[in-house]
Amino acid sequence: MVTSSSAPPPPSPDVLEDRDRHSEWVRLGTLTLLRWIAIVGQTGTIVVATSVLGMRLDPWLCGIAVGLSALSNALAMTLFPASQRLSERQALLILMFDTAQMAFLIGVTGGLNNPFALLILAPTTITATALKSRATAVVGALAVVLVTVIWRIHLPLVDGQGRVIEVPELFSLGQYLALVIGVVFLSLYARRVAYELHSMASALMATQMALAREQRLTALGGVVAAAAHELGTPLATIKLISSELAQDLTDAEARADARTIVEQADRCRDILRSMGDAGKDDAMVRQAPLSDVLREAAEPHARRGKTLHLPQPAADGREPFVQRRPEIIHALRNVIQNATDFAQANVWIDADWTADRLELSITDDGPGFSPGVIGRIGDPFMRGRQTGAEIARRPGYEGMGLGLFIAKTLLERSGAQLSFANGADPFLDKREVPARCGAIVTIVWPRAVIEAPRSAALGENPQVTA
Repeated sequence: MVTSSSAPPPPSPDVLEDRDRHSEWVRLGTLTLLRWIAIVGQTGTIVVATSVLGMRLDPWLCGIAVGLSALSNALAMTLFPASQRLSERQALLILMFDTAQMAFLIGVTGGLNNPFALLILAPTTITATALKSRATAVVGALAVVLVTVIWRIHLPLVDGQGRVIEVPELFSLGQYLALVIGVVFLSLYARRVAYELHSMASALMATQMALAREQRLTALGGVVAAAAHELGTPLATIKLISSELAQDLTDAEARADARTIVEQADRCRDILRSMGDAGKDDAMVRQAPLSDVLREAAEPHARRGKTLHLPQPAADGREPFVQRRPEIIHALRNVIQNATDFAQANVWIDADWTADRLELSITDDGPGFSPGVIGRIGDPFMRGRQTGAEIARRPGYEGMGLGLFIAKTLLERSGAQLSFANGADPFLDKREVPARCGAIVTIVWPRAVIEAPRSAALGENPQVTA
């Protein structure tokens, strides 16, 4: 088993491709605000350095550097609304300009001898957080090139007595290497963290959509049960009266019409009965025996050519009644679907409980989890390399990891702990491989958080009758 499947339809390829494309999320007002803060800081630093510390800085060059940034900011605020979302190219150009402006200002104020040279890392970090990897590489490469230029070509930093302040060559080289490594490291670090956050946000959205869908189905089941209950008596009355009319009428055509009414009433009864059977997700039933909940979760996969071994109701009557919540059923259904997809012929669903804990184990006889991804199971958008046999078993399956992520998230929200393992060592001889050789998903709840009071249980949903 490589990764998991997802019960709801997977996100479209465009959505998956764009999950790290968040430039459209960046408002122009955000970047202009950050730039105004930088302008105020640069201006204040120049004023303090010249007026208080007596440094001899070129006022024209410093004014050009800060003035260009202020002018571009003012134009942006005048021409565009602050709420405008920037495209990828627009955000990239703004951050490239900020990098060049910062490098120019550092170059005319001592180069890498200026202790504020590290601020050239700021635009690269923002790019790594907000834009794609390609844009991060462009801004990072620009920053490295400009740092290299100002390392060798810069105006000297002169104090009030005319002395040139310059660090030793060894420290200058160290400062240069620190900035280059900082650009690379911070870009990779910020990019990785941003990617994880964006992936988690996308996966959580998929989880919420799946849960909302399951809750809508549950509400629909309640409507179906109520409709079956309310319409059962009128249909029975219609059938009774039309049957008596069919017996009493002498006109052949009228008798045929009465029999048609009887047939249509029977048809309505059958439709309501089938809808009632499919609609056992009745919102009125909030708890059920554990075996019934597992059977309900596994039912959609019972006719897929694999044998599902479900636990039988406890004969001693001590079987726990558990909360029959849509998110729990949906999560268990995802795990069972994953096992069914990769099983050769059998899926075992076992339940065990003690006075303080309830444990479920879902095992299959498939190839098991791939060793390369078993430590990351449950992460969203996790892709594993698939063999030809796996692709043939699940054509079109891309292995995004959303199925188990949704299941893991929903089950952990219900108080469960999940663990993943394989039932057999991949190096065992075929004769030594046990029957349950595939993936094993173990789900453990504290009994107090999942069990429903037996006195409050409503029992099995009654069959809908006409």
